[in-house]
Amino acid sequence: MSYRIDVDRDVCMSSGKCVADAPDLFRFDDEEIATPVPGAPEPGDARALDLARACPSGALTVHDADTGEEIDIF
Repeated sequence: MSYRIDVDRDVCMSSGKCVADAPDLFRFDDEEIATPVPGAPEPGDARALDLARACPSGALTVHDADTGEEIDIF
């Protein structure tokens, strides 16, 4: 299975945890909200889950890349 991570812009509190932990996957936009890096590779399943679990605001959600179904991270 392949996972993708989405950022809920309304929930993101700009802590920078995802940007610091995965600069290859996330960066800040002009509003200092985390956003996926365009063209970044999909993270491995374990890495996607770890990043989402570590988000202090819960703004990162993990989805099955094929079906779009949200994955329960806990």
